[in-house]
Amino acid sequence: MRGADSKQEGMFSYVSPESRIPTNHPLRPIRAIVAEALAQMDRKLESLYSQNGRPSIAPERLIRALLLQVLYTIRSERMLVEQLEYNLLFRWFVGLSVDEPVWDHSTFSKNRDRLFGADIARDLFDSIVAQAQITGLLSDEHFSVDGTLIQAWASHRSYQPKDGSDDDPGGGGRNQARDFHGETRSNETHASTTDPEAKLYRKSPGTTAKLCYMGHAVSENRHGLVVEVQVSEANGTAERSSAIEMIETIADETPCTVAADKAYDTHGFVAQMRQINATPHVAQNIERNGGSAIDGRTTRHPGYALSLKARKLIEEAFGWGKDIGLLRRPKFRGRDKIEYAALLTFTGYNLIRMRNLLAPDFR
Repeated sequence: MRGADSKQEGMFSYVSPESRIPTNHPLRPIRAIVAEALAQMDRKLESLYSQNGRPSIAPERLIRALLLQVLYTIRSERMLVEQLEYNLLFRWFVGLSVDEPVWDHSTFSKNRDRLFGADIARDLFDSIVAQAQITGLLSDEHFSVDGTLIQAWASHRSYQPKDGSDDDPGGGGRNQARDFHGETRSNETHASTTDPEAKLYRKSPGTTAKLCYMGHAVSENRHGLVVEVQVSEANGTAERSSAIEMIETIADETPCTVAADKAYDTHGFVAQMRQINATPHVAQNIERNGGSAIDGRTTRHPGYALSLKARKLIEEAFGWGKDIGLLRRPKFRGRDKIEYAALLTFTGYNLIRMRNLLAPDFR
């Protein structure tokens, strides 16, 4: 017997979102890890709010929603709110009931400016890393460091002389053309009017120069979990100086090895690593003037080859962050907000890795 194609405008449902989500859904272990992290951050979140006035949207819900944006590659907060309207899985993860109204998309911007800056993102990231440490997923002796360019949310047209001497005729209109051929531009004389903190930089000869920042990360070599994150201005020494700052916080506690690519093979970086109790397992750059800073004292050990092999795990983190986590070109301006985006992105990456390691049946 053929069923009728009837339409019912409204109905009551007595089934909770919790019961509608499959017991083996991949988000379930992630939600449990995030819940524990947010519980540890409860006092910090409480201190951000006044004890008077109208109750706000729970900060835990906003944070869980932002993690969904990273995990599911939702390219804007407006689209995230749209998904929360009708996506039952997202409502369950965030903590919204079926009938609860969703807040306006501008709520994310307002709370990010007032409350949820890089400090809260850093606390969430550190709390997730601490859970990984407790469960035995982290190596405390062997690490890798690397950097990548993060394209700024600004165009080349915004890169103009600091003294205001831009006399390019360009033509009329809001989106006028611009010809940069034959024009000498540098970070000393020019700056972006859209994002003044972004720098024009290219990482290697023959590549296109872009307005960008430089993201840095340290991963442990056991499972490739990211344990330190930093964002700096893009320049030729930022990778090495940021690596030293990040490794110092790790090597203070115990001696360790640090794997890195050829860009870190300088006598200054290798010497500073050894000063802070870290053994530099840096890939040799024999084409560099003066030769490689790494010699037989390091390369003769079997651990050196193992470190160079494990170093490739950090490339997976950067690849995931740019292809899935919206880190290729975040829709933010300013170094602090770019670091906020990087911390959220690598928090999402760690959650995926921890889920796969701790609950493989949920993948």
